Amino acid sequence: MHRYFQRWVESGVFESILRQAGRLLDERGEYRVYECFIDGTFAKAKGGGDGIGLTKAGKGVKIMLIVDARGLPVSVETMSASPHESRLVQPLLDFMLPEQMPQRLIGDKAYDSEPLAVELARQGVELIAPPRANNPNSGQDGRPLRRYKRRWKVERCLAWLQNFRRLCIRWERRSTLYRGFLHLATVLLLIKWV
Repeated sequence: MHRYFQRWVESGVFESILRQAGRLLDERGEYRVYECFIDGTFAKAKGGGDGIGLTKAGKGVKIMLIVDARGLPVSVETMSASPHESRLVQPLLDFMLPEQMPQRLIGDKAYDSEPLAVELARQGVELIAPPRANNPNSGQDGRPLRRYKRRWKVERCLAWLQNFRRLCIRWERRSTLYRGFLHLATVLLLIKWV
């Protein structure tokens, strides 16, 4: 059975299904991308392999996720755990399921980065993140930060993804296989809306 799964991953079956589900939701107008929420979670990598980074929590990968205003996944990716989360935003925006970019991207303090805000503003995306303790002059006032209270939607979606035990700990040595499991789990979350 695993041999078939490997073939499907190598031929891009799960990514294709995920993109088709996203396209169908986009055509129906189900996505609400006027505000999107971003976050990531850490998954330990017990088996080793490629695409693994070393952190204080050990070696592992990050599952990065962007959800829309309703909590539907609009972009999901697995990456090395070594880089800071603010550096992993652009690959997520490149993998967007809907055609249009989000108007606002809301994240936690990890995304309070001036270079990231400038890069997103160049793409027409407003970054909303509470200021870090070492950056009190980040330029955010209280009005846009009111949207931050709805960030529980991305936390809920990450919790749904972690219900799939295969994603909690990465046992696969190849990052493509783990990404295939991640795309399959995301399709299962989207299937009730399709």
